Amino acid sequence: MTVVTFGSALSLAAWLWLLLARGFFWRTDVRLPAREEPDVWPPVCVVVPARDEAAVLPASLPSLLAQDYPGRAEVFLIDDGSTDGTGELACELARRHGGLPLTVASPGEPPAGWTGKLWAVRHGIDLARAREPEYLLLTDADIAHAPDSLRALVSAAGTGGFDVVSQMARLRVESLWERLVVPAFVYFFAQLYPFRWIGGGRAGSGGTRTAAAAGGCVLLRTDAAERARIPDAIRQAVIDDVALARAVKGTGGRVWLGLADRVDSVRPYPRLHDLWRMVSRSAYAQLRHNPLVLAGTVIGLALVYLVPPASVCVGLAAGQGTTAVPGAAAWLVMAGTYLPMLRYYRQPRWLAPLLPFTAFLYLLMTVDSAVQHYRGRGAAWKGRTYARPGAVPEEG
Repeated sequence: MTVVTFGSALSLAAWLWLLLARGFFWRTDVRLPAREEPDVWPPVCVVVPARDEAAVLPASLPSLLAQDYPGRAEVFLIDDGSTDGTGELACELARRHGGLPLTVASPGEPPAGWTGKLWAVRHGIDLARAREPEYLLLTDADIAHAPDSLRALVSAAGTGGFDVVSQMARLRVESLWERLVVPAFVYFFAQLYPFRWIGGGRAGSGGTRTAAAAGGCVLLRTDAAERARIPDAIRQAVIDDVALARAVKGTGGRVWLGLADRVDSVRPYPRLHDLWRMVSRSAYAQLRHNPLVLAGTVIGLALVYLVPPASVCVGLAAGQGTTAVPGAAAWLVMAGTYLPMLRYYRQPRWLAPLLPFTAFLYLLMTVDSAVQHYRGRGAAWKGRTYARPGAVPEEG
């Protein structure tokens, strides 16, 4: 009981620290900052890497083509070796819906040391350079944008002087497993990368060094991309959005990340298996493929998320209030910090006390990610498996 009581108190202390000292990560009011529309709208090129996206493209691409942008804008869809007719469908959608000009191109198979997505992004940026855009919008093929999305992003970047403005697209939440796992995914991401810290200033200029972006929607200033050598400098990155933000901030750029109101992912994850694959393919990469970091993560997840309900059950069973009360308090703080994310996703409040169960699923997904890595199947996605960064020769 002494060990359980100590763990219960330690968990409560951890939750009080998370509540007050982790950039208020649990708040969901970090949205596009105040902005003013420019007198002259800068040219923008939209780059959409796509691999086998025919199922979602009809719900996403027309929203990009229909952008109400007062300046010059153009869309480049880069077909990354699709076998389902993604490129042909994109051309058909452009003919049917009209709107912004669309160019569909294919870069061929990525060379060693490149992920397929970043190789496609590089090809798209190379094509876009001929148009001399001031901004690049990097957006995934499963992301649907409201008609004013592009002008809002550009206005925010110009007004705030940001080199990167990224919005965490609202993911689909319809199936039971999506309700349990998806809001927690964004909650855990914000806990790792508190949004308020990300916009805190330039690295090296007294501002916070925390940097992250959400790959589904990244507006990137072209000259900042050139300074940071995007995407060449991050060509091996599986978690490319965070790597991009770090590279830009590391060269003195300013980065902003927040939640989206009208940028939505249309990709369904109806089964636990689908969500499991989404998380496990990159979880061990997030831990830098380090067994010690993995062990620390597992212990940390257990202490913070699993000890509170366990100590409540053990304390009640043994009649030990000194064990149950700190555990209950920690569980209450945990559920309370999760409520804003559930409201953002329009989910019922009764899901909040179930967060320990969801955290346990994430713990298992993280361990599975490491197991798959050591079996040679880590970071597998759409028919490709990527080597650990540094396992392939650097370009000369």
